[in-house]
Amino acid sequence: MQILFVGDVVGDLGMKMVNQYLPLLKKDLKPQLTIVNGENSTKVGRGINERLFKQIMKDGADVVTLGNHAWNNPDIFNFIDDTKKLIRPLNYPGKQVPGEGFVELNINGVKAAVINLQGRIFMEETDDPFAKIDECLEQLKKDKVTIIFVDMHAETTSEKKAMAMYLDGRVSAVVGTHTHVQTNDGHVLRKGTAFLTDAGMTGPDEGVIGMQYEPVIHKFLTSRPSRFEVEENGDAILSGCLIDVDKKTGLAKKIKTIMISKDHPYHN
Repeated sequence: MQILFVGDVVGDLGMKMVNQYLPLLKKDLKPQLTIVNGENSTKVGRGINERLFKQIMKDGADVVTLGNHAWNNPDIFNFIDDTKKLIRPLNYPGKQVPGEGFVELNINGVKAAVINLQGRIFMEETDDPFAKIDECLEQLKKDKVTIIFVDMHAETTSEKKAMAMYLDGRVSAVVGTHTHVQTNDGHVLRKGTAFLTDAGMTGPDEGVIGMQYEPVIHKFLTSRPSRFEVEENGDAILSGCLIDVDKKTGLAKKIKTIMISKDHPYHN
């Protein structure tokens, strides 16, 4: 089974890249499961709304994951409970949190699940992601789910790798998001879990991780607050990965990164 994952979609340019290339990737790669992280997809680069969610699904996503900007656009509260295909981090604290942190799917008779987690280092306070995913995996085991993909939305490489090692052999893949820079360490761990520290982002290529570079540089130079705004001009990129999973064992066979940009044009 092939799983296609597209990293953090940022702003209008990110949405344009998804609209232009996701249908082509699906046509050429023929994945059975397509997942897109859409937590930065609004014009301002924080949060998602119903229109954008529906557009990402129309372009080919089966599931949309979120992250620490899940609640930045209040429109999400109007529809997240009405769809199971949009998931927020599983370990958000409290019993009254809208939405779900994972979703189960039936793909041609094979049971699969997508889980969204959020790290705790240098990020907002959340429940323990290690404990929460243990609870979730117990439920998935009872439901006889074979294929399990984890979007680990976290700041530090150590926390992402620790989660992958913790889950090695228990899930199909752990792919990191949030830092917006695609890493070069995609590989299958010893017990059969595919891991990539960060899938990278989909959006403006000429800013600083999607934001206009001038305010970012100003903040570094002066240590004074700056208003960050999404870069709306210039070239754009699409980042992600493709994972080949044994549908019988749920373990990964291989993982490879995907990058579409000015320097890496798409060839079908």
